[in-house]
Amino acid sequence: MTSDDVPIPERIDPGCEAGGEILLSFAIPCYNAAGYMDNCVESILSGSRESLDLIEIIIVNDGSTADDTGAKADAWQERHPGIIRAVHQSNGGHGEAVNTGLRNAKGKYFKVVDADDWLNEDALERTLEKLKWLAPSNLDLLVTNYVYEKPDAGRSKTITYTSVMPEDRIFGWGELGRFKPQQNLLMHAVIYRTELLRSIDLRLPSHTFYVDNIFVYVPLPAVTTIFYLNTDLYRYYIGREGQSVNEQTMIKRIEQQLLITKIMIDTFNLNTDVGILNLRKYMIHYLTMMMTICSVFLRMSERPDAESLRADIWAYLKEKDPGVYPTIRGGALGLVVNLPGKGGRSLAISGYHLAQRLFSFN
Repeated sequence: MTSDDVPIPERIDPGCEAGGEILLSFAIPCYNAAGYMDNCVESILSGSRESLDLIEIIIVNDGSTADDTGAKADAWQERHPGIIRAVHQSNGGHGEAVNTGLRNAKGKYFKVVDADDWLNEDALERTLEKLKWLAPSNLDLLVTNYVYEKPDAGRSKTITYTSVMPEDRIFGWGELGRFKPQQNLLMHAVIYRTELLRSIDLRLPSHTFYVDNIFVYVPLPAVTTIFYLNTDLYRYYIGREGQSVNEQTMIKRIEQQLLITKIMIDTFNLNTDVGILNLRKYMIHYLTMMMTICSVFLRMSERPDAESLRADIWAYLKEKDPGVYPTIRGGALGLVVNLPGKGGRSLAISGYHLAQRLFSFN
């Protein structure tokens, strides 16, 4: 599909400040993304066709040099002035592109859509209708489903939250159920109130991968009101060569994963800083996933210091958050990924690959 196939009417930029007439800002970080960014932009425009006066799309060209990403961003802005803005910056990585999108956002709500992903058009229409209804309440967080799309393998996997969250009403953390291993609130699932992110001075680190984990973890204690919309909005493409979640790429970039995990550990002492029990349980659940990922990929790695790095990240958690350490280290995942010897290494890796097949997460 080309942009000419989607006749999108223009509108005049109302020049609203954050929290004004623009309801939802989409930030699209783009780095050498010319080959796939059009599909992302078109999906948002098409799904918003009944609410174009309420949305904006901020295309952040993050110092692209290998293709015409910057020129494409400018062309989109020229084609849809007042709806699309192209912002160009020196390369700062995914996190800095998200930071730039947030700084430039005029909408009451803020969503990040990666350039190689897209949104389901019908689900986006439902999401915007629901946000219109919810906006006067100053809702903090809207949660939707997302879909792992693996076109090369001919399959997909939808992540829903029906067993965890009530539907069709605003609720708080106290009403959360128990999250299954695959039900983490990833970036694909969340739409935050823009001013909430600004109020906590959220800034993602530059030149660092896996910063989306900070985006979906650090703001949570500031959130008080949540709404779960059971619609399959975000389509998360899996399979592009060199993708950051590719297994071999993650092994190669394990130090980046360790850095992000340490930042998350440093941000909160979970037992003292997070007073709501259900929220604390979820954040422990998420941090457990991060510790597990670090441990498994270090056990896959052939680098000579892999085992010492694995010991170091667990020692770091014990030192920084000693109250939570026994819960994570003594849980099932903490025990499995730390089993000694070649047998323990083999079991940890086999368990990861089983989960990978079951949940299709990379």
